[in-house]
Amino acid sequence: MIDPRVPAICEEYSIEIIDGRAYPDIRQTRAVATMDRILRNRGEDHFRMVMSTLAETANNQGQLDEYLFWAVSDLVEACKGIIEDEPIKWLEVFDATPVGQLQYIARDLSGITHQRHALAGMLYERVVKAFGPSATQPDLFDERRSA
Repeated sequence: MIDPRVPAICEEYSIEIIDGRAYPDIRQTRAVATMDRILRNRGEDHFRMVMSTLAETANNQGQLDEYLFWAVSDLVEACKGIIEDEPIKWLEVFDATPVGQLQYIARDLSGITHQRHALAGMLYERVVKAFGPSATQPDLFDERRSA
């Protein structure tokens, strides 16, 4: 039985829950069991921050699958201090992150490692770039060293 708060919170964030056999469109998900586990295991405040991170930023609404929910949940857990200190900047970082492209890259690792962890690592690189001690350094993929 799915916690009734899951569909209610999804509705608040304009995320539509669809049948598990349907292919999701933008702002749709079929990862109901995943959302239920996150809500039950980590609490409503945590779940709402996950939903806010995904629903209130432009680049994150295309493929709301279990791997993305878990990856963002893991980051929300790991980055509590950052979120408490700079919640607007947190959302700005996710807004600027090409989440769909990172999800596509993580799919290539299926069978080698868990997509959740690969995606969380790629997203965390963006968080460290924005909030870490070297916050002004260019993107790790954009480094242009010359010999």
